[in-house]
Amino acid sequence: MTLAFAPPLEPMLAKAHDDIPEGPGWRYEPKWDGFRCIVFRDGDQVALSSRGGRPLGRYFPELITSLKAALPAQCIVDGEIILPGPKGLDFDALQSRLHPAASRVNKLAAEIPTSFVAFDLLGLGSDDWREKPYAERRAELEKRVPSTTRVFVTPQTKDPRQAKQWFVDFEGAGCDGVIARREELPYRPGERVMVKVKHGRTAECVVGGYREGKTPGTVGSLLLGLYDAQGVLHHVGHTASFTAKEKKALLEKLAPLKKPDQGFGEGRTPDAPSRWSSGEEKPWVSLEPKLVCEVRYDYTQGPRFRHATTFLRWREDRTPASCTYAQLEPPKPFSLGAIVGLAPKKPD
Repeated sequence: MTLAFAPPLEPMLAKAHDDIPEGPGWRYEPKWDGFRCIVFRDGDQVALSSRGGRPLGRYFPELITSLKAALPAQCIVDGEIILPGPKGLDFDALQSRLHPAASRVNKLAAEIPTSFVAFDLLGLGSDDWREKPYAERRAELEKRVPSTTRVFVTPQTKDPRQAKQWFVDFEGAGCDGVIARREELPYRPGERVMVKVKHGRTAECVVGGYREGKTPGTVGSLLLGLYDAQGVLHHVGHTASFTAKEKKALLEKLAPLKKPDQGFGEGRTPDAPSRWSSGEEKPWVSLEPKLVCEVRYDYTQGPRFRHATTFLRWREDRTPASCTYAQLEPPKPFSLGAIVGLAPKKPD
C-alpha cells in the first residue's frame, strides 16, 4: 500500500462516564454495537483491521465491495461494522459472520449483509491526518463519504440536549449509548481520550450457580437467572465484580447451597451454546436457587444481559420467585433507518 501508514492500528478508545459532558467544543454521536474496524483502502486493495489488529476482510466480502464504491480511492477510515436486522442492530448475527468456511461466509454475505459506519478520517491519499483536530477530520469525512445503505457517516450533533434524546431513543434500534469527542482532539491510537455514556439499569436476579476462580478456593463469577412466565429459571448472565477477599468469602457463603441440577435444571443453562460461549469456559457449579442479588446492567440482547453485570448488593428481602423477566423494561422501538436519516451534512 502507498498510504500514509499500514495496518494494523489500534483505534482511539473511550472511557466510561456516568453523564453526557456539556460545554463548548463537544460533539456527540450514537455508540454503535458492532465490530470496531479501521479500513485501509488503496485503490482495489481494501484491508479491514479489527480493534486487536486482526484482518477481517475475508469474513465480509460484500462490505469490501460497498467500501470500494463509497470511499475515496486512497484513505484510512475508522468506524464500525454493524449488521442491521428487522429489530435493529443484531450482534448475534454479526458474530455468526466470523465463520472459517469460505462457502458459509459467502452464503451469509448474501443472506445477512453488513454495513459500515464511518467515524473518523485518519488518512487521505498519502497524507497522515491523525494530528489534525477532530473537527477538521470530521468535516473532510462528510465531504468524502456519501451516505449509502451499506456505508454512511455516523450522525453527529453539538447539542447536548439532542445527544440526551438520542441516548433514550436510539437504544430501541440497538445503539448502546452516546460517544462524546472534543473538537480539537488529534487521533490517539489506543488511548481512552473520548467519553462513552452507556445505559445503566438494575435488576434482581437469582444466583443459580457459580464458576470457580483462577485462584483455588475462590469464586470467579456468580451465574444469574430470571424466571419466565411459566416459572422456569433461565441463565441470563454473570457478575464477577468482586475483590480477592470477597471471592474467597463467597465460596463459604455458597457451599451449603451446592446441589446438582438445582440452579438451571429445566431452563437455559450457562453451558448452552451461544455467542458468549468461548468453548474454553470452566465448568459451573449448580446451586439451590435461594439467594437473590441486585446487579447493574447496560441492556439486554435476546433473553439475557448483553455484557457482564456489576454486583451491587444482596437482596434478602426479595424471594427468588419474584425475580422474573417482567422487571426488564425493553427499549422503545426505533428505526435504524431513521438514525441514518438524521445524519446532518454538517454538525448543527
